[in-house]
Amino acid sequence: MSVQIRFELATPEGEDRERQVCQTCGFINYVNPKIVVGSVIVHEDKFVLCRRAIHPRKGFWTLPAGYMEERETVEAGAAREAMEEACAKIEIDGLLAVYSVPHISQVHMMFRARLVAPEIAPGPESLEVGLFAWDEIPWSELAFPSAKWALDHYRAWQNGAAGVFGNPA
Repeated sequence: MSVQIRFELATPEGEDRERQVCQTCGFINYVNPKIVVGSVIVHEDKFVLCRRAIHPRKGFWTLPAGYMEERETVEAGAAREAMEEACAKIEIDGLLAVYSVPHISQVHMMFRARLVAPEIAPGPESLEVGLFAWDEIPWSELAFPSAKWALDHYRAWQNGAAGVFGNPA
């Protein structure tokens, strides 16, 4: 005997919004935001940037970052993304910022980090990687607003600002 699963949008009892509800068994399929983890990685006052080899924003520069995996800490995810995108072994210093990106249902957690070894190379999701001094960063070619926010917030932290940053006003 097979059970047919049929999801339809409905507002479950006690909820305030529509959800995907199985009309056969009543299971509620909660769809939640994705968590993106990444790092502002510094080596000798230069920042690690990756030129994206994948969409969205293929060909543009960004910080090493990506989606968390299940059963992974945010720190482990940020370190994994640095290795996958820039072949970079990093040491995380602390949480820099948490950004809400509701129009694409994402939360970005960005860390401060340093390179353990100066060698970096493009991973499969990067066309190239580089170390950029502040005045060499290709600002007009950054892939995402959150990359600029994180770089700006890192600079503010360097200049003595304390705490964890959030979305710019």
